[in-house]
Amino acid sequence: MTDPVTDALDPADMREQYRTTELTVADLAPEPIAQFSRWFKETAENPAIHEPNAMVVSTATPDGRPSSRTVLLKHYDGAGFVFFTNYSSRKGEELTANPHVSLLFPWHPLARQVIVTGRAVRTGRDETVAYFRTRPHGSQLGAWASHQSSVIASREELLTRYEELETRYPEGEQVPVPPEWGGVRVVPDAIEFWQGHENRLHDRLRYVREDETWRVERLAP
Repeated sequence: MTDPVTDALDPADMREQYRTTELTVADLAPEPIAQFSRWFKETAENPAIHEPNAMVVSTATPDGRPSSRTVLLKHYDGAGFVFFTNYSSRKGEELTANPHVSLLFPWHPLARQVIVTGRAVRTGRDETVAYFRTRPHGSQLGAWASHQSSVIASREELLTRYEELETRYPEGEQVPVPPEWGGVRVVPDAIEFWQGHENRLHDRLRYVREDETWRVERLAP
C-alpha cells in the first residue's frame, strides 16, 4: 500500500525564529481587558492578519472529551468575551453541561497569542436580538436553515431549506430570531498573553483573577 505522506513536507523541519520585543510586567495594562484591547487594536491594524477576531473555542463533555472549533468574537468588555451560536450545536450542548471553556486567539504574523480560560454563560435575550438584527439578511436565514452539528444527507438538503426560507422571508422582511440561537459570554478567570522570541524563550504573562482584582504571573515557556 502506498504511504500517502511519503512525499509530504515534514512538519519537524519547519522552524521560525521569532524576533520581537520583550514583554515585561511593566508593559502590561493594570487589568487584562485593557491589555487585550491594546493588542487587539494592533492586530486589527496589521494587514497580514485576516479576521483578527477569529478565535478557537475549546469545550469538553462532562466526562472530559474535548472539542475545538473556530468562531468569531463579536464583543468584549469587562464582563467577558461574547460569541453567538446555536445552543443545540455540539459546543452549545457541551457548554450547557460543562461551562468551563477556553478561547485562543492565534495572531501568528505578530508571534502572539492570547489564551482565555473561564466559564460560559448565555447572554440575555435582548442582547441576542440586538446583535441578530445587525447580521446580513442571508446570515439570518442561515441561522434558521442550519441545524448546526446535526447530520444531514447532503448539501442540497441545506440549500433547499435555505431557499424555502428565502421565499418565506424575502429581502427587507424581518427575520425572527431562532429560539435556539443566541450569545455566549465567556467570563474569564485567567488570561495569558504570549509573545514569541528567539530560541523559544517566549514571554508568557498571565493575569489570574483573585476576587475583584487580578494577579500577574510569568510562566516558563
